[in-house]
Amino acid sequence: MQSFIVEHYLQKDVDVYCGGPDTFQGTVEACADGVLTLKKETRFTHISIDKIIAIWAK
Repeated sequence: MQSFIVEHYLQKDVDVYCGGPDTFQGTVEACADGVLTLKKETRFTHISIDKIIAIWAK
């Protein structure tokens, strides 16, 4: 999953679904060591890759 995200989504705006009410939005800044890093405005969100159910570009 990590290499897929880096290859297809790096520096793109995405929505990430992790189940239930957990949906995150932002620009993919990095994906390394099993962690996806999203940036939205000046804030960063770090998501464990094994928790991601779906990811899509905006």
